[in-house]
Amino acid sequence: MSAETRRTYTSKVRRYLAWLDTAVTTGDPLTDPEARDQAVRAWRSHLLTIAKQAPTTVNTALAAVDDFYTRSGLGQAAAERTHRPATALRTLDKRAQQRWLRAVEAQPLTRDRALASIPFYAGARIAETIRLDTDDVHISGRKPALRIHGNRDKIREIPLHPSLRTHIQQWLAERPDWPGADANPALFLNRRGERLTVRGARDVIARTAQAAGLPDITADVLRSTFAATLARGGTDLIVLADLLGNAGLDTTRRYTKPTAHDPAKALHLLPINR
Repeated sequence: MSAETRRTYTSKVRRYLAWLDTAVTTGDPLTDPEARDQAVRAWRSHLLTIAKQAPTTVNTALAAVDDFYTRSGLGQAAAERTHRPATALRTLDKRAQQRWLRAVEAQPLTRDRALASIPFYAGARIAETIRLDTDDVHISGRKPALRIHGNRDKIREIPLHPSLRTHIQQWLAERPDWPGADANPALFLNRRGERLTVRGARDVIARTAQAAGLPDITADVLRSTFAATLARGGTDLIVLADLLGNAGLDTTRRYTKPTAHDPAKALHLLPINR
């Protein structure tokens, strides 16, 4: 597991154990497999109905609890995962994309402009973005690229879009003036000279989104916009899956699902009787 996954799992297991301490259960969920299964199913129900968590968040919480039980020798719990509706992922339309790009250009820090551009122009996840080192950026040569370290240490190279290349070059020119620049290989640093955290990166995205008048935009929405734009532009699904770091085509096909505006566009293709 990556360090970020370990931190996420630890946080979610702590929440589960805190809930378990107040829950009414039959038997001991920490030693009895049957009591474990009942408790985890009740935890799943609590997250969905009381905490109103999204299906993806609930599944991550269940995965963390499964990992906890597996490591403690009791095995995985029998709790059904929550399936997301088979709908198109949220993306930015053309007008919203322009608002986003103007807000990126207006950010005062070159670091923030570079960071906010990566999910949009390279389709990187937020954890992949903060995992980048300076050695992962190849500016010179005929094929500038960004080397992204994905899940299970799978590495992929993404060609640098000209706008992203400009933002990264500007940040690299300023980066030596930041604390920790000589000792820390991380591409993105915080003010203490440490690698920027996922929370710090999300704050950058959130500030940019607020400036754009799009307060609910996240790195996931930007990544989906990258993927959907390429998919609708005719990019082969195998190529797109490689660019996104997806293990299979089923995940990539989500970006080709129709939007609410597509049926109306389709009807405009029909001839008019004159």
